Amino acid sequence: MGVVIPLEESKNKLASIKPLVDLTRADMERVNQLILSKAGSDVQMIPEVANHLISSGGKRLRPMLTLASASLFDYRGENHVKLATSVEFMHTATLLHDDVVDESDLRRGKSTARMIWGNQASVLVGDFLLGQAFRMMVDVGSLDALDVLSSAACVIAEGEVLQLSVAKNMETTEDDYLSVIRAKTAALFAAASEVGPIVAEAGRSGRNALKSYGMNLGLAFQLVDDALDYGGKAADLGKNVGDDFREGKITLPVILAYRRGTEDERAFWRDAIEAGNSTDANLEKALGLITKYGTLSDTIGRANHYGTIARDALAPLPDTVWKSALMEVIDFCIERVN
Repeated sequence: MGVVIPLEESKNKLASIKPLVDLTRADMERVNQLILSKAGSDVQMIPEVANHLISSGGKRLRPMLTLASASLFDYRGENHVKLATSVEFMHTATLLHDDVVDESDLRRGKSTARMIWGNQASVLVGDFLLGQAFRMMVDVGSLDALDVLSSAACVIAEGEVLQLSVAKNMETTEDDYLSVIRAKTAALFAAASEVGPIVAEAGRSGRNALKSYGMNLGLAFQLVDDALDYGGKAADLGKNVGDDFREGKITLPVILAYRRGTEDERAFWRDAIEAGNSTDANLEKALGLITKYGTLSDTIGRANHYGTIARDALAPLPDTVWKSALMEVIDFCIERVN
């Protein structure tokens, strides 16, 4: 079952990441070559596991942000390609680790690595990719870039542990939830966007603008993802609709429905999420309560709020094709609900 999520405003033309894809195409080809090179190993299982996820059709949005944010400040060189590859390896490593922690069966519509090779291989290959990411950061020779990305790696790990601490706890607040997604998702968006102006030597104001852009884009992106889990389609999500519910994840649509509900409805949520009674029938009831209290549209409203902050972060920068493409990415991330 899917729920139609209305946008506050209808637009004649849906936003696209195509302008960003087109602008970064040549550099992304070099990133992809470097990915294949650095994912290689004499240990046969490492490239098998890594390439299973790397080649599974992700948009590679995060490395494109690194390339675009460097080009936004007229960078000419090779280091943005190495940093973009590092960012993608960090992201891939977190996905491998996430699927183990979440016991996920599907990722981007395919069986997860843990389902094919097991949990141990998934964790260890994730560690290998993190190691390769840091080797490339060192190759770049920028202590500032290394500081930003290594700090992000720590924050992401903290976010994973924080998510574990609030898992299946219906007393989780919206602030708790935002702390989780700020660490787990938005921190890497922010770092990916900030290292571009670092290698372009754009100065503190450029760094701050792109860091703010990336952080708020990441928040908007994750809010929409969490809404789509209850209102999307499996083909679009790359996972089953309602997976968050089955895994007992506390996301904003659930938090709002729980807090707005009657005592009987809150008892239902505690049974379904905390006690793990996540049957298909209970998923149907959860979708009904989410619809009753309008929590999907409110979640999208929150995403729009962070999208506006991201736009404002870029607003003072000169109008270029790069800025326009980065602006359109914000709309694309939010309009995925269509």
